[in-house]
This record gives sequence, structure tokens and C-alpha cells, in this order.
Amino acid sequence: MRRIALTLASCIDALNEGVGRVLVAAMPFVILIAAAVVVLRYAFHVGFPWLSEAFIWLNGLTVALGAGYVLKHEKHVRVDVLFKDFSPGGKALVNILGVLLLLWPAMYILWQFAWPFAMRSIRMGEGSATAGGLPAMYVMKTSVLVFSALCSLQGLALVLRSLNTLFPARSESASHV
Repeated sequence: MRRIALTLASCIDALNEGVGRVLVAAMPFVILIAAAVVVLRYAFHVGFPWLSEAFIWLNGLTVALGAGYVLKHEKHVRVDVLFKDFSPGGKALVNILGVLLLLWPAMYILWQFAWPFAMRSIRMGEGSATAGGLPAMYVMKTSVLVFSALCSLQGLALVLRSLNTLFPARSESASHV
């Protein structure tokens, strides 16, 4: 059972790592789009709503879809004043409690609120409210659901690894004694 749990945790890690790497690779393009928007607007007094929205949407997607990757690498916001000095078991317990009491309830509530908006947007084929904007607003609304799923899954991986820290497997030699 332990091996299955750790394999599942590794698969979740791999999923968020893959998503994160794609997002990291895409960031130079997001920056180029932002630069293009600024240069076109301020140097040439030309604006393209779809280009401005492309920057905003891609930036938003990067943040939303990259959150699981950030959590995987433990680069999320956390008050480390005490945590950094905890034993591995203390850190594992804090991680488990954080996922159970904070992360999962927050992701559940977010999912519950986002689901109807995303589904309605998909059914409508909703586009931007801005004239000349991007045609697929439903992608942004659906990204909230993907954010919730990726963070919840990474929370599961964190819980599984933390449980393994709290309850380490007995070695073969110790079990024969």
C-alpha cells in the first residue's frame, strides 16, 4: 500500500512538474507579448485589444496553472518563522494539517463556485466582452477548475509523502528481529 501511495505521489509530482516546465518555457513569449503591447501603445499609439488580452490571459493562466508546480517545490507563501526549525516529523504534521484544514477546503469552495460559471461559459462559447478581444473566455474560467484540481492533487502528494515521513516503513532487517 505504501508503494502505491508513493507511486501516486510521484505521478502527481510528475504532472505538476510537466505543467510547470511548459509554463516556464512559455514565459519568454508572455514577456514578448507584454513588450509588444507597450511598444505598440506608447511608441506607435496603436492598440490591439486581442493582443492586450492575450498578455493578461496568458499571465493569468501561468499563475493559475503553475500553482501546483509552486506547491510541489514548496515555494508558496508560508510563514517559515517556526516551520524552518521543526523536525521532519513536525513539518510533515504541519503539511498534513495545512492540506486538510486549509488547502482542500479552499479548493473545494473555489471549485463549487467556479463550476457553474465555467460550464455556462463553455456552453455559451463565451468570448471577451471587449470589442476585438479574444474569443474564448471559457478557457480562463475553466482554468480556475484546473487550478483547483492541480493544487488539490499536489496537496494529496504532500499528504502521502508526509504520512510516509511520520510513519516510515520498517526495514527488512528490523522486521525479522
